[in-house]
Parts: sequence; C-alpha cells; structure tokens
Amino acid sequence: MKAASRTTARRRLDEETLMRLEAEHPEGLTAAQIVETFLERGEHLSEATFRKWVQLGLLPRSRRVGRKGKHQGSLGLYPTSTLRRITEIKRWMEESLTIEDIARAIRFRDEMQTIERGLEGLSAAFEQELASPEADLRARRENVRLLGDTRRQAGELMRRMELLERRIVTPLVRAAKARAFGTGATKGAGDLL
Repeated sequence: MKAASRTTARRRLDEETLMRLEAEHPEGLTAAQIVETFLERGEHLSEATFRKWVQLGLLPRSRRVGRKGKHQGSLGLYPTSTLRRITEIKRWMEESLTIEDIARAIRFRDEMQTIERGLEGLSAAFEQELASPEADLRARRENVRLLGDTRRQAGELMRRMELLERRIVTPLVRAAKARAFGTGATKGAGDLL
C-alpha cells in the first residue's frame, strides 16, 4: 500500500513545467535546486546520485559563476536542460536500462547539441559582420545568399545526424530492454537510486 501511495504522489516534470523552469532560470540552477525540483514532485533524486551522474558524463558539468560581494566565492550552475536529461534518465531506468545502456543511448546527443550551438553561433557572427558598416556592399548580397544557403545546409546536416542517432540508438535501447526483461533480471539502473 505504501508503494502505491508513493507512486500516485509522483508528478513528472511535464513539458509545460520544464519550459516554465527554463524561462525562470535562464542562467541555470544549482545542484540543490535541481534535486529539490524532483523531490517537490515526489521523485527521489539524491545529491549523491546527481553528482555521480555528472561524474559518469550522463549530465553536464556545472559552470562556476562568481557571487557579488566581497569574499562570496562562486556558485556552480547547471544548464536548465539538465532537468530534461534527468527526466529522460529516470524514464529509461524505469524501463530497466542500466547506466551503461543509458550512457550509450545519450552519448551522441551532447556532441550534436555542441555542434548545433556552434553552427548557430558562427552563423550569427557572420550575420553580424555582414550587417556592419565596414562590410563590402557589393559583395553583401551574394554573402547574405551564401549565408542563407549555409544555414539551410546546416539544418539539413542536423536533421540527418538526428536521424542517424535515432537509427543507432533505438536498437540499442530495444536490445537493452530485451536483456532486462527477457532474462528476468531486475538489476537495472533503478537499483542505483
């Protein structure tokens, strides 16, 4: 009875809540804030588990941000997207995937996000330079067209990489689930919580 009441008390982080939290904390969240967010919804997440997932590379590392005032030190902030990743990890754990299975399933995503952010930043820098008064007016139209073509190609590249990632990861996840359920094994990643 106790387990049933615990299950019904859990409220997942839904898309609306995630978007609200991302808007409220664009600078990021501390580890304590992230853990508290899950605990408020009745989902177990200890700070030790959180730190272990960071060490294993399942979650991003924090960035240090100085506090205002003399001798205040710095604060470690994690991107708010960490909430999404934890939600995803917890879902996979419930499906009996091991930490190793989860690491294999998400290893491409971080690299792809880095590439996408880099392409967006580079495109924005090119656009800014093309808009500057020092830009060659005669070449501007051709360069703007070239930048537009490049952005479309970058978008297509990202779509192809996402497709490739899905085609590689989906069978990995399917095989991990089959191992977990087909052998009757109950020792999934959920045992680490």
